[in-house]
Amino acid sequence: MGVLNVKKKEECFYDCISLGEIMLRFDPGEGRIRNARNFRVWEGGGEYNVTRGLKKCFGMDVAVVTAFADNDVGRLIEDFIMQGGVDTRFIRWVPYDGIGRSVRNGLNFTERGFGIRGALGVSDRANTAASQLKKGDIDWETIFGKYGSRWFHTGGIFAALSETTPEVVLEAVQTAKKYGTIVSYDLNYRPSLWNGIGGKEKAREVNREIARYIDVMIGNEEDFTACLGFEVEGNTEDLSELNIEGYRKMIGEAVKTYPNFKVVATTLRTVKTATINDWSAMCCVDGEIFKARDYNDLEIMDRVGGGDSFASGLIYGLMTTGDPQKAVEYGAAHGALAMTTPGDTSMASLKEVEKIMAGGGARVVR
Repeated sequence: MGVLNVKKKEECFYDCISLGEIMLRFDPGEGRIRNARNFRVWEGGGEYNVTRGLKKCFGMDVAVVTAFADNDVGRLIEDFIMQGGVDTRFIRWVPYDGIGRSVRNGLNFTERGFGIRGALGVSDRANTAASQLKKGDIDWETIFGKYGSRWFHTGGIFAALSETTPEVVLEAVQTAKKYGTIVSYDLNYRPSLWNGIGGKEKAREVNREIARYIDVMIGNEEDFTACLGFEVEGNTEDLSELNIEGYRKMIGEAVKTYPNFKVVATTLRTVKTATINDWSAMCCVDGEIFKARDYNDLEIMDRVGGGDSFASGLIYGLMTTGDPQKAVEYGAAHGALAMTTPGDTSMASLKEVEKIMAGGGARVVR
């Protein structure tokens, strides 16, 4: 259908499967990590958030591939995943040693920011079960050959976790392609993850190899520069004066280098304060730019996961309509709504997304 040859739903057990680490997020609410006495907890992970959004907002059949230490923290995260409607059958459970010396589950402390104070994330994720996944640990042949999935999503956060996780990504995407599954990848560059294992140079080495197998490449301008070496010329900070031609040129260079890219998509954001952003997105197909409407002066409660929700809306639109313009509008609207609620994952409904796409406002619904 449309720009991608997506397998028919009746051919596969799943619409989408994701690969990535899922952490337990500790949220101090309106306060700060350093002063908190109480935290709300959520689950979250860049790759997982995409499939969860596809299930909870868009009603698709999804699963996640990850690993946990088998203790009560791991089981708590599993319970969150099940509440989100994401299939857990492909989770790898690793025996726990009692204190986390050899394996543990990741924790992520995140405060939302407000006004002139930016959001802050403090991760505690060394030696996690997911970071220790290696080639051969996951039976991808069964996943894509027996069960089948129309789409597979992973990203640069998981690829940055250790020396072995890029090999897991490559094994997964190569098997997915073997079975005709569409593959998307969010570059999601995080300097803190790469600094200890080779920095930007290593990030480019890893991501350039993975990029050879990707159909739908997602990232903002910083991601494309840091991970693949492509730069946008001109203004990228002000949506009202955005250099669309600069983006077109960058994307053109990316597609020339990686002709396997069928769709290249990027979020666009002007950060005025932590709680007021201008927000939009665009995608490029066959050299043509499709830009979503601008969400100017968007009021943000929690910006974490906005890009992931954009990705899930984009994927939904591409899978169900095949229309790049509709797909990028689904993505931008879903991302905007996701940032109006707390936590990494979307709390939006399809009805709400389509209302926003149609220009609906925030009047009370009774």
